[in-house]
Amino acid sequence: MTEVIHITVDADGIATLLFDRSDSAMNTMDTKFMAEIEAAIERLATDNAIKGAIFTSGKPVFAAGADLKEMEANLDKADEIPVAERLKMNASLSKLLRSMETCGKPVACAINGTALGGGTEIALACHYRVVSDARGIQLGLPEVQVGLLPGGGGTQRVSRLIGIQAAMPVVMEGQALSAEKALKMGLVHKVVPAGELLAEAKRWLVEQGDPVQPWDKKGFKVPGGAGPSAPAVAQMLVVSNAMLQAKTFHNLPAPKAILSCLYEGPQLPMDKALEVEAKYFTLLQLDPVSRNMIRTLFINKGKADKLMHRPEGVPKTTFRKIGVVGAGLMGAGIAYHCAKLGIETVLIDRDQAAADKGKAYSSKRLEKDIAKSRMTQDKADAILARIHPTTEYAGLADVELVVEAVFEDRGLKAEITRKLDAVLPPHAVIASNTSGLPISELAEAGAHPENFIGMHFFSPVERMPLVEVIRGRKTSPATLARALDLVQAMKKTPIVVNDGPGFFTSRFIGAYINESLAMVTEGVNPALIENAAKMAGIPVGPLTVSDEIGLDTAYHASQQRKKDEGEAFKPTPTFKLVEKLVGELGRHGRKNGKGFFEYAADGSKKLWSGLAELFPPLAEQPSVEEVKARMLYAQLVDAAKAMAEGVVIDPADGDVGSILGVGFPAYLGGPFSMMDTIGLDKVVAECDRLAARYGAQYAAPQLLRDMAARGQRFYGANRVLPPAAVR
Repeated sequence: MTEVIHITVDADGIATLLFDRSDSAMNTMDTKFMAEIEAAIERLATDNAIKGAIFTSGKPVFAAGADLKEMEANLDKADEIPVAERLKMNASLSKLLRSMETCGKPVACAINGTALGGGTEIALACHYRVVSDARGIQLGLPEVQVGLLPGGGGTQRVSRLIGIQAAMPVVMEGQALSAEKALKMGLVHKVVPAGELLAEAKRWLVEQGDPVQPWDKKGFKVPGGAGPSAPAVAQMLVVSNAMLQAKTFHNLPAPKAILSCLYEGPQLPMDKALEVEAKYFTLLQLDPVSRNMIRTLFINKGKADKLMHRPEGVPKTTFRKIGVVGAGLMGAGIAYHCAKLGIETVLIDRDQAAADKGKAYSSKRLEKDIAKSRMTQDKADAILARIHPTTEYAGLADVELVVEAVFEDRGLKAEITRKLDAVLPPHAVIASNTSGLPISELAEAGAHPENFIGMHFFSPVERMPLVEVIRGRKTSPATLARALDLVQAMKKTPIVVNDGPGFFTSRFIGAYINESLAMVTEGVNPALIENAAKMAGIPVGPLTVSDEIGLDTAYHASQQRKKDEGEAFKPTPTFKLVEKLVGELGRHGRKNGKGFFEYAADGSKKLWSGLAELFPPLAEQPSVEEVKARMLYAQLVDAAKAMAEGVVIDPADGDVGSILGVGFPAYLGGPFSMMDTIGLDKVVAECDRLAARYGAQYAAPQLLRDMAARGQRFYGANRVLPPAAVR
């Protein structure tokens, strides 16, 4: 009896291959799937009663990709597999799909739901592809986003269908395509109403039913040409390679490997082309970049999205209505995002004008969508109707959760908490959106500290995928569960950390910025600092980040810290720099047109020449590699300290949070994956070198030294148990 691919044959000899796992809610593609699809293809090829077949899915998502548990297990033992065996394994899906498209029987693919990655590759190997017009269906090959390339023939079939130039954004950027876009590009043949999907697939099989793919027919030529014989294509690939390396600084091997597949494969017969694809797939798999990206952006992100830290035994909360206090940029963004997802939102501020201004943020965003035909007026009106701006707290009497998103002021937040306590149900959650104020202390302002939690959103809320959830000392399991339920309802990725100064993401990016600004005070060329960051794969340089956040923000925070610590406060080079720029020179950053950069009226910028007068450049500048090491190792040390101090609960939270929240280079996989890749003994040695030369901020915590001595890692069989997990 089959559990994955279920076969039925009708009176006309049309077989239906129904992908519908009976052992899972999702159609994952694992070893069991491989075994059953192989058997199904064998029957299709050899059973004379079968004239053609429809491949379709029995679940809302056509195919859900690889099984996370199986993938993680394979990742940890990958080094034990000989290369020849690995190459054979990597070519297995490609060979199966090739056997399906050359079996001599026509196969139509009826795509009833989203089919990204392997699902799209199955469809491409079918002779006819028809898609339901159901809302939200996406097709595409996103493997490049986790450091790989499509390994089931995707690079070869897409390029043969639509040409190499048109294929490039599909496979090199991992574009997610709507059914209409895929039809327009020529990747599918037809889009029909959901109720007509199977009938259309059968119609094609009965009326046309061509069992030979275009590329297997005599005289086939790749649209637009291929290889050196097509000068325009050859020139395009040369230019594309140069542009790619200028953009990625050679940090990302997957796009380059895909380019190689697009250049070499289309010049060859399909069977040889698929071997080329499998070769480059295996080379990527052997590279630590793909392992890091797969672990963090696929496996660990997948676990986070499934709420791996959600306490068991707490009923799931469905949010129909929430409250947001504070209608500024963050609060308005949260309200807009929730309203778009169908959640009624009471948006409160100190006066009606401020609350209305918060709702106006949604109006402006929706007007842009309407102007670009992304939204109808009726839908926009429905979204706006869900946002209720007010000054009254009484409307919160029936909500399950309120996000407090007022200014970073402890007194103001305490006042809001007391107002909320007066109207909220006893079990309702108060979630403070803060980037660093201590959650445990904020919670004490209310009558129910067990119902208090931190939810650190990132700006702009509607675009940033991460939410950092912070447990206070008294936060209850039920409160954590409800907060995670809201993050999931908002279709965002949560990480969970314990309370501590700066939580994780704020202190982590702070280490990067602090060390970068310290280099400015030492006389390191500011342009070198900015460019070294970009070459390291950090999307935004530290001086740009500082200006965007606002140097005045850093100034006020540092002055508050000076006040809090009293005589124990020790001014750092960064403190002195910010005090000089803001306190004396009034340079606040982009907001007032002058910070580390000078900003012109047209939005252009250039580094402020006055920096060289304040901090004369060193006669001998450090190398790019040294500047990169100082930036990255400052963050590695801080991440290790965050774990040692019990703030980071699991390395997965640190890795996912660093990339999705504050722009740590994705190819490194996050700080913990990066340290595993380098080897902890080498990490400790480099920390010692940097500490001896630049200061104690690079001193490796004892946790790292102990792990190095024991041969431990953050992932795998010999992984360390984080101190927070022992509590």
